[in-house]
Amino acid sequence: MPRFSANLSMMFTEWPFLDRFPAARAAGFQAVEFLFPYAQPVEEIAAKVGENRLETSIFNLPPGDWAAGERGLAAIAGREGDFAESLGIALEYARALGARQLHCMAGIAPVTPEGEARFIANLRRAGDVLGVAGIKVLIEPINPRAMPGYFLTTTAQALDLLDRIDHPNVGLQFDIYHHQITRGDVIRTIEAIHARIDHVQIAGVPDRHEPDTGELAYGPVFEVLDRVGYDGWVGCEYIPAGETVAGLGWRERLA
Repeated sequence: MPRFSANLSMMFTEWPFLDRFPAARAAGFQAVEFLFPYAQPVEEIAAKVGENRLETSIFNLPPGDWAAGERGLAAIAGREGDFAESLGIALEYARALGARQLHCMAGIAPVTPEGEARFIANLRRAGDVLGVAGIKVLIEPINPRAMPGYFLTTTAQALDLLDRIDHPNVGLQFDIYHHQITRGDVIRTIEAIHARIDHVQIAGVPDRHEPDTGELAYGPVFEVLDRVGYDGWVGCEYIPAGETVAGLGWRERLA
């Protein structure tokens, strides 16, 4: 059975952010992840991670102005300086929180040769900067229904860009929820590309609730992850249909 990491941006939202760490530990999670930690002083988050004997599996680089609709900077023209600055901010948090992987969002941008070249150059820079600290940077396709206009939408596109980035410290975050919506054929895909997957995330499809709801049978998916030898964290990036703890029975049912 995979090792599960609770996404505290989506789960345990019955509690204030810093109180979600002990809540996740009490519910049996040994790792946590979140979207953006930057609204909280890093010392406060680090204290919660340490007090609750948790690992930090992953979080995102600063995405730009989220409230204004920005969803990452890596493919955005004219934001190269902001992207470079964001690496330093994320590195400070990652070191304090013990994160060994960070997700780099591409942004809302059309797929053009210029955009691809910009994205490739920025990811190589991120791989260099974060690699010095032993932190790997990951890219993740996001389905266009969830994030219209996003630059990176399919696993095939991500793998093509990773081949062109050609950096040992840049890898793939495989979100099964997004892949099911854009392509499907999850099990055969995992069998084909498992050696390239650095982090996995899950949610029920199509409503993004608990993974034992919706159209995708996660029991066989977890079996194939075990069979191919995936030993990383599986991030629970779903929105509970009700109270978080009440919905956690899927772990036993799918086991």
